Amino acid sequence: MNAPRTRVQRRPVHGVLLLDKPLGWSSNDILQKVKWLLRAEKAGHTGTLDPLASGVLPLCFGAATKFSQLQLEAEKTYEAIARLGQTTTTADAEGDVVLERAVDLAAITPERLAQVQAQFTGDIKQVPPMHSALKKDGKALYEYARAGIEVERPARDVTIHALNLSLVQDDQGHPAIKMRVTCSKGTYIRTLGEDVGEALGCGAHLRFLRRVETGGIDVSRCVTLEALEAMNDEERIAQVEPVDALLHRHAVVTLGEEDAGRYLSGLRRRGSWADAPAVAVYGERPHALLGVGRVVSGELIPERLLSPLEIQQILEGTPRPQASGILETL
Repeated sequence: MNAPRTRVQRRPVHGVLLLDKPLGWSSNDILQKVKWLLRAEKAGHTGTLDPLASGVLPLCFGAATKFSQLQLEAEKTYEAIARLGQTTTTADAEGDVVLERAVDLAAITPERLAQVQAQFTGDIKQVPPMHSALKKDGKALYEYARAGIEVERPARDVTIHALNLSLVQDDQGHPAIKMRVTCSKGTYIRTLGEDVGEALGCGAHLRFLRRVETGGIDVSRCVTLEALEAMNDEERIAQVEPVDALLHRHAVVTLGEEDAGRYLSGLRRRGSWADAPAVAVYGERPHALLGVGRVVSGELIPERLLSPLEIQQILEGTPRPQASGILETL
């Protein structure tokens, strides 16, 4: 006879947990793990980070999932190391080596690196890698790649806001390029590393990737999975930042009681506010986040709203564990 199965008693959790994602985990697997640790009812992440990458991964819970798109659109900063002289099928260490070339270290001078930096800074075009989740005719590119099929991919426009390149050695002592990149959404760092290697005449593939900032959230603010697992329930919940942690770059509008009620019903409000493409809207009494919107010609236009139940739960705080315990036996 099988042992009784246990189920986590879920609870409403609203806010953002800033996780330093470990290597080897997919973004969805780590989300499900943290959701289980927090016993949260609803969760979502703010864009995938490859299993071979570590670093900043904001995880959204409850009402915060309504604003996860903001991080998808945000600028991101990465640190990466690309080994020179080898090109792989996946542009990273997971793939098979398909081409090896000699590396002329004498030719990789600071002046040459500066030229390549300039070449890949600003608005550039990238051909997405075959091993990616982008879809062609309803099928992910990596599915074609696994079947040994290469399909045509149109180049996409991305923006590299800042790029710094330096010549280093990788963890195995091979010549490599260290990159620090601040870029727009949709940028493939694997592809950038491969392209930089081609520009240097010897090819390259990514050996290391870490996201150190996204949307103004630095990795120094993040908690590791190991630390989170070692905490008790109260300590874990304390790691969850308020929902508006994702809205720090929004202008702020505060509404009185009557206007707040109407705004929550989806009605536009008029006032003396300056035009703003993104505003965080709060109720005055009690002070509570109502949602986000924009201001056009003195008109406050709702976009994403919290529900009255979500607002009530946030104001009341996250429930504490019950005396009967965390787990329920089925």
